[in-house]
Amino acid sequence: MKKLNINKNSKKNNLDKIVDRRLIVFLIIIISLFSVVFIKLYFVMIVKNNTYKEELSELSYTKIEGTSSPRGRIYDRNYNIIVDNRAVKSIVFKKSKGYSVEEMIHLAYKVAPHLELDYNKITLRAKKEFFLAKYSDVCKKKITKKEQEKLEARKLTSKDIEELKIERITDAELSAFSEEDLKAAYLYYLMNKGYTYDEKIIKTEATDSEYAYIAEYNAVLDGFNTKLDWERVYPYGDTFKSILGTVSTTTQGIPADAKEEYLKMGYSLNDRVGLSYLEKQYEEYLKGEKDQYEVVNSHELKLIKEGKRGNDIVLSIDINLQQEVERILSEQVVKTKGEANTEFYDHSSVIIQDPNTGEILAMSSKQVVGDTVVDLTTSLLTSPITPGSVVKGASMLVGYNTGVIKMGEYMIDECVKVAGAPQKCSSHTLGRINDITALAKSSNVYQFKTAIRVNGQEYSYDMKLNFNQKAFDIYRNMYKSFGLGVKTGIDLPVESLGYTSKDTSAGNLLDFVMGQYETYTPIQLSQYISTIANGGSRLQPHLLKEVHKATNDNSLGDVIVKVDKKVLNTIDTTPEYMNRMKEGFYAVMHSDGGYGVGYIDAKYDSAGKTGTSQSFIDTDNDGVIDTETITSSYVGYAPSSNPKMSIIVTSPDSSHPNSSSDYASLVTYHITREITNKYFEMYGM
Repeated sequence: MKKLNINKNSKKNNLDKIVDRRLIVFLIIIISLFSVVFIKLYFVMIVKNNTYKEELSELSYTKIEGTSSPRGRIYDRNYNIIVDNRAVKSIVFKKSKGYSVEEMIHLAYKVAPHLELDYNKITLRAKKEFFLAKYSDVCKKKITKKEQEKLEARKLTSKDIEELKIERITDAELSAFSEEDLKAAYLYYLMNKGYTYDEKIIKTEATDSEYAYIAEYNAVLDGFNTKLDWERVYPYGDTFKSILGTVSTTTQGIPADAKEEYLKMGYSLNDRVGLSYLEKQYEEYLKGEKDQYEVVNSHELKLIKEGKRGNDIVLSIDINLQQEVERILSEQVVKTKGEANTEFYDHSSVIIQDPNTGEILAMSSKQVVGDTVVDLTTSLLTSPITPGSVVKGASMLVGYNTGVIKMGEYMIDECVKVAGAPQKCSSHTLGRINDITALAKSSNVYQFKTAIRVNGQEYSYDMKLNFNQKAFDIYRNMYKSFGLGVKTGIDLPVESLGYTSKDTSAGNLLDFVMGQYETYTPIQLSQYISTIANGGSRLQPHLLKEVHKATNDNSLGDVIVKVDKKVLNTIDTTPEYMNRMKEGFYAVMHSDGGYGVGYIDAKYDSAGKTGTSQSFIDTDNDGVIDTETITSSYVGYAPSSNPKMSIIVTSPDSSHPNSSSDYASLVTYHITREITNKYFEMYGM
């Protein structure tokens, strides 16, 4: 029994020791945790006190931005302002939360006499809604007991009841409205139009007295305020306006289809932004900086940063040359429409570039619709044409590069016949000609025979032309290196590729090499001829020349962006081949019988290429191509030895062969000659 007691005491002592150890460990943990908390508190309250105060201040700080500031101005290359801003005084209304209908009506009666609005615009519905708001007790009696019971039983909605009241307001009741009532009714309608708490534009172009009244009494005219907005103005009228683009209004705000993109960039929903063309393309430069306010005492605003208008941009366009181009085009399209065989003709287009920089000096397209001339300039980027022989410079280089023809080589220009296809000829049988004459007199046959060699064959009458994908690829790659069939990279948000056929039948190769198979846009043709003019560098065409920092006055600020020429690629050929092809383009304009003689006055020493192509159109809009037409084109540059300018002129459907007369309009000739004369009159040699 004694031994048992010893064991019990021993166990008790061991248990006490374990408890003591656990208690010590627990106390150590508690002390450690308190130490960590203390250190953290010390760090937060003492060491980082100022930092956290600043962060708290920033979190509780409320910043509000004002409305969109005016955009930057747009200048032409000679620093003429072609887009400016004009201040517009507006009266706006924003309903305060908790504002009763009675207060709104009272406010409408108070303000209406001081605003000149077209009160005759008020609709019958608006009159009835105002009557309902003003005489709610009267209108309440128009609802029967049965209808009220249906409302309570949820068989009719409150909206249904309101509609019944409006329907039962009589003409006699409305006829009792005085002029004062009608003015208040119309203003009440404007105050409630749209979403309840959105800012409503009551009047733009407010008079000085209207603006002063609202500004002076806006503290007591709860919700009414003045707003100094702006709008774009165009000192040169509609000249180049379609390419300059448009800007959204305050009510439009940012485009719905790009909302997420704009919001990520810090825009507000009602910010004014560029919607199209240059205004959209250079939004980042043109947008202004908005006023920034700090909210003081919960409701007052303190200006902390004054807004400023956007940066100014300078374009490569010469607005005076642009005006002349548009004038000449307008006159010529109207004149041409009065000629024979022009039933399907309606427009011509022009682009003038500096081939050494890629700068566009002028671009325009004019369409005649009835007795009216309308602008079609945006089609230069999106409406391809069948170019015809103007592309034969690129075709000739393929022959040189592949070694299938030699510079100076002669061929017989005769009608070519391959198996399974009708014979193909030049416009006139030219006999024995070399490569220079082939370009000067636009021989199709010279290109046909060259293409057959590129295809790995030699021409013989009624031969079977084999399909060779490599031949197509060689020609297409050369064309693309000039900008034909690829995007030019012009600094505008819209550009089309043209049409590339997937039909690679062997015979189509012959159509391809004379510009009769695929289609290209006028801007692609302009890049093509500019590449030839400068000796083989394909430059990105551009309209932006400089960006200037915004100023507080009418002066131009410092240049912050200067656009240099951008070489997209160089033509894969030798200088000898390029110069030989250019010699052919010179012969087009100056040799005896050259097809381009007279297009540009000989004294300007030009080079270039004419083109005539078959086009096919749907004349009755039934979806079926039913009529063949002729499209005429010209591409050229001057002076040939040191080009200052390149020009393209296109006139789709300018005549048609299936008529009783073989008359073909010379509209492209007349436009080219008149515009180049005007260019050199303005710029000199």
